[in-house]
Amino acid sequence: MKRHRNVKIVATLGPASDTYDMIRALHEAGADVFRLNMSHGSHDEIRERYAMIRQVEQDLGSPIGVLADLQGPKLRVGVFANGSEELAEGAAFRLDLDTADGDGQRVCLPHPEIFAALEPGASLLVNDGKIRLKVTDCGADYANCTVVTGGTISNRKGVNVPDVVLPLAALSDKDRADLEFVCDLGVDWLALSFVQRPEDVQEARALAKGRAAILSKIEKPSAVKCFDDILAVSDGVMVARGDLGVELPVSHVPPIQKRLVRKCRAAAKPVIVATQMLESMIESPMPTRAEVSDVATAIYEGADAVMLSAESAAGQYPIEAVTTMSNVATEVESDPTYTEIIEASRHAKRSTVADGIVAAAREIAETTDIKAICCYTESGTTALLTARERPRVPIIAMTSLRRTARRLALSWGTNCVMSEEVTRFKQAVVSAARAARSEGFATAEDQILVVAGVPFNVPGTTNILRVAPCEERLIYASDPE
Repeated sequence: MKRHRNVKIVATLGPASDTYDMIRALHEAGADVFRLNMSHGSHDEIRERYAMIRQVEQDLGSPIGVLADLQGPKLRVGVFANGSEELAEGAAFRLDLDTADGDGQRVCLPHPEIFAALEPGASLLVNDGKIRLKVTDCGADYANCTVVTGGTISNRKGVNVPDVVLPLAALSDKDRADLEFVCDLGVDWLALSFVQRPEDVQEARALAKGRAAILSKIEKPSAVKCFDDILAVSDGVMVARGDLGVELPVSHVPPIQKRLVRKCRAAAKPVIVATQMLESMIESPMPTRAEVSDVATAIYEGADAVMLSAESAAGQYPIEAVTTMSNVATEVESDPTYTEIIEASRHAKRSTVADGIVAAAREIAETTDIKAICCYTESGTTALLTARERPRVPIIAMTSLRRTARRLALSWGTNCVMSEEVTRFKQAVVSAARAARSEGFATAEDQILVVAGVPFNVPGTTNILRVAPCEERLIYASDPE
């Protein structure tokens, strides 16, 4: 399905969007990738949603990416005898391993690994940071705290520990079961929550066994500190601003977002900006001006994708939210300032033949009357390198592997087209010309660029570039092979 924008849209599915008709409408409105949140819904519900996505894909003939978002080691307090308590600033409050119901002086925190890592002076954030506790004294099974910021604490509220790297398993037992389930289903991307170190990513990769690409969610200060190492072992990244904005001062999040987006682009790895992008559209058909500016900022920064969470999963206006996001993207990308910003931030280090080929393709496309860059790709690398250049013309990613086309649905500017497996370059040129015409990117009178690797069907061999006419008669006349 041809889009009139380059940035991609990820839409989360949930109770408001779990029918075939709604999923199809969301895709037609602009959703390129659907997110399955493993924190909510049974395996049967996830299986049904996945089946409906694939049915929409088949009916529309448009590759759709599916992202399964693992819950991760979510830390929560226990329960209170009264359901909730009010904590006053300056009061003492204790967290411990006692499973008895909590009260105004203490509550269970059933995570001994937290106590093992805590030190006096560490901060504990409860309920998305609304309550802040400071550890005054701690041991193997308790932490005595002072309430720095008071408020209402209630059953099973989440706890964040921003000051320390916790000795937590990267994947909980639930995550491992969910990972195996969604990989068997056939999802294209696995999102890992609360990544702290590169070893977390490597563990998930070993379990996935190549069945899905690995996307690291950056939502902890420790992940920001070792981001380069995490990026090196990840296939993509999500800037998850929710927990990141809890564990760090919110004023730190915008520059971190900008820095991470640029690093991902330089590495030719897709990056999603997520959380509260159009939050008011959960209940309103119109977003706030600030939300529109937030979406636009992520696009100006060069993000591959922007994401909707509760807006499309549980909101009253899921289609309107996707439409709004798509319209903002189209408007931003038509702004001359957008082109200036994107081209000024093009600082990729080019050290391989493939780097040179895709850079040359972009240069030629922007200095001549080229309508599209068609790249043949098995693993997706050629298309990702081409997308890193952020060319002014459309990118047509040609592949015979459906899983590659689906994964590339997350990558900036890539229009994925399924093709037959080719063995000769002239055959590839003819197929590319047909795709450019049939998808509406070019006419028989136009020219396109074809990027490929010879020998074909061998990943990592991008080594050839050709300017080609879109009329097959001219292709054969210019190359009688």
